Amino acid sequence: MITLENLGVYLPQGFLFKGVNLQINRGERIGLVGKNGAGKSTLLKILSNKQQPSEGKIHLSKGITLGFLTQDIVINSTESVYEFLNKSNGKINEIRTRLEEINDQLIARTDYESDSYMSLLDELSELNHAYGLFDGHTWEERIVTTLKGLGFQDAELDRSLNSFSGGWKMRAELARILVNQPDILLLDEPTNHLDIISISWLETYLQKFEGIVILISHDRLFLDNVTKRTLEISLGKILDFPYNYSKYKALREEDLDRLEQAKKQQDKDIKQTEMLIDKFRAKSSKAAFAQSLMKKLERTERIEIEKDPTSRMRLTFPLSIQPGKWVLELEQMGKTYGEKLIFKNINITVGRGEKIAFLGANGVGKSTLLKRIIKEIEGDGTVKYGHNVNIAYFAQNQAEDLDTELTVFETVDNIAVGDIRKDLRTILGTFLFTGEDVNKKVKVLSGGERTRLALCQLLLSPSNFLILDEPTNHLDIASKEVLKQALINYEGTFIIVSHDREFLDGLTNRIWEIYNQTLKIHHYTVQEFLKKKTEEQKEFNQSEKLVKTLSVHREEKPAPQNTNANEKEIKRIEKEISELELRIEEMNVILAELDYSDEMKATSTLSEYEQLKSSLDEKIAVWENLIG
Repeated sequence: MITLENLGVYLPQGFLFKGVNLQINRGERIGLVGKNGAGKSTLLKILSNKQQPSEGKIHLSKGITLGFLTQDIVINSTESVYEFLNKSNGKINEIRTRLEEINDQLIARTDYESDSYMSLLDELSELNHAYGLFDGHTWEERIVTTLKGLGFQDAELDRSLNSFSGGWKMRAELARILVNQPDILLLDEPTNHLDIISISWLETYLQKFEGIVILISHDRLFLDNVTKRTLEISLGKILDFPYNYSKYKALREEDLDRLEQAKKQQDKDIKQTEMLIDKFRAKSSKAAFAQSLMKKLERTERIEIEKDPTSRMRLTFPLSIQPGKWVLELEQMGKTYGEKLIFKNINITVGRGEKIAFLGANGVGKSTLLKRIIKEIEGDGTVKYGHNVNIAYFAQNQAEDLDTELTVFETVDNIAVGDIRKDLRTILGTFLFTGEDVNKKVKVLSGGERTRLALCQLLLSPSNFLILDEPTNHLDIASKEVLKQALINYEGTFIIVSHDREFLDGLTNRIWEIYNQTLKIHHYTVQEFLKKKTEEQKEFNQSEKLVKTLSVHREEKPAPQNTNANEKEIKRIEKEISELELRIEEMNVILAELDYSDEMKATSTLSEYEQLKSSLDEKIAVWENLIG
């Protein structure tokens, strides 16, 4: 469906890529990777005909439709979210409008036997057939399903699009693209503004998509679960790998290791040849030999290796001082904005060494609760810090709020205190700011560079309790791996909000979720939590369908009759269930005060807790079977 023929893009500083020849067929899902500035977004713009290549051609099959999600789209519309999608398909709108016109005419007219009346009936039949071909009969259902999948609530569908933030507008634009079912999807960082549940929904959607998907993403798990082919832009070439990201990365690292060895040998051979040239070029008897060596050297194709700068990045969060057994206590915590209740009745104690993932849909109040915890905003209830607690806070917009007129060096110099000031250039170097980079103004930095600089600021604020709100925004995959390792090695406590599942996997030992406007604690892994939420959503959707079905047709069923024999069994099971529930309540108290720095005890306690829950589920299943 797509053919790239000798494609090239030239910039003043040289070619982004050239001589690219590729074939992409229907059904392929491709991840587009490469370092920042390699030309990934440029290639998508060329494929979408938003930009012309410097040389070469792109051939698309006739009649192909494209959907292109860009990072820099600007949406300004007073339409409701629903209408923004509903009016987005010109062909369906045209057919619907004409169908309404014909139906109005047919109702008003009485010349049933006339040729013009019959002509209208023929046109009506043709339009209904065309409407079916465009899936017009499921159009409105698709709109609602897609918007809900991307996180919009029923009450928000009629809200003006301009009343939403840029991130939510981006979701609406993604929904508009998906609902129109183009043949080719070009997606530039589609997960950037999605929460963890919506990312999972989009992943499932793309796995079932029958057309071509080409996407850029810094979400490793998303790439692995969606794509089957990887294109890497590197050193002016586009390398093609028939694998998902993780397999490509492993094989690519093996290739680079081999290239590294070959380059070392080549460099050694070149040096020896240059020595021979220098030795013999001045001797008339050996001049011809020297000339021959020089020509050979000129013909040698030098091996180039694109270095990964992130491999030099080192990140360690120092522990300021060992705190007491508990670091945070929230009592009757609540927050409202006007008449809108965000959360209420939150009572929790956070123990030393806890690693907490704070998950949930966007807009439920995660950032608000974090701001209450650091006492940045007022609200109901009290916040208490434990003995010797030092909090370091990374806000969701931390990178965007840096002073753009300061240089990189001034940004960290303004907050550094004590002897560490002598090592600022070394510290900046570990965050990949070397040489003249430290004199760059913040306003010229990329999103990823600003995030790295903001993390460097955090490093210069020794702590024993980190509160991190979306610290992985704008970071590439390699940088996120460096940050994850630093958090794994961190000896303090942290609460982290992130929608990157691979980043969170294996990083935390409990989950916070704002549910029904209060805080719910889970002792699952992130993957188990997501699986449970997906199952809950399926059950909710099924129950909605069941309610609709029952409202149309209700059937009376006789109450199940139990024999004396199984009544005793039911009572026995009910007693066991009560005992298990009581023990689980006791365990909840123990878990709330658990010292997670004692890994052996923490693992044993959590294992006991999971066994109790598993036993309870089994007993309830038996009980449900007995009562019919």
